[in-house]
Amino acid sequence: MAFTPITRRLVPDDVFEQLLGEVVDGSLSAGDALPSERRLAELLGVSRPAVREALQRMSATRLVEVRHGGATTVRDFSQYAGLDLLPRLLVRNGELDPDVARSVVEARYAIAPGMVRLATQRAGRASRASVDALHDAVATLASASGPVDRQRAALAYWDKVVDLADSLVFRLLFNNLRQAYEPAMEALAPLLDGEVSNIAGYRAVADAVLAGDAAAAAAAVDDLLRPATEAIVTFLDDFEEPDPDEGEK
Repeated sequence: MAFTPITRRLVPDDVFEQLLGEVVDGSLSAGDALPSERRLAELLGVSRPAVREALQRMSATRLVEVRHGGATTVRDFSQYAGLDLLPRLLVRNGELDPDVARSVVEARYAIAPGMVRLATQRAGRASRASVDALHDAVATLASASGPVDRQRAALAYWDKVVDLADSLVFRLLFNNLRQAYEPAMEALAPLLDGEVSNIAGYRAVADAVLAGDAAAAAAAVDDLLRPATEAIVTFLDDFEEPDPDEGEK
């Protein structure tokens, strides 16, 4: 039996997470100047090298601007951050952010047709293993039990479609959207169960892709994704609407 060493969480990681939380949650706004390294070290009870490393990570993710000899200022993450920030934005303090959830669902619906179109164009040169993997993904989805298991199987299905599309950009987009979506899977399970239970719809997309029929694939992916997308967006819009009785209390 092989064991691997257990790595203790590093202090710079904790500093980074705390700074990231302050930016994402709005406690630090765009344009705000951070305290000096020395002051941050005092406030957090850590060493200056730990603060410096955390600030370098914040700078690498484009969340702060470090001016040599000057103040380190917070950037507007909506203008500068990348998709790797999505998981942190989607679930905050254990709660789903409706605006971010809507964005993820809408992006999924917008991106899928392009990804499927590429997969359709390139399926003819795909390996037998890739083709079989898509068929197997449909079978796995059909045998899945329960809303969450079906969602996991659906993600595995789309992973195989991305393989057939053979696009690095679509692969990275998919990876980030999946990473953001997975923490919210249980919360969205009831709204997506109609979609992930639609085995005929997934099979129709796969068959059209493997047949190289772009028009049929586009129609099939729209038929599959549009109902749940519209339902989730409507649900989130209703969820955010203030209760008219609240203002009277």
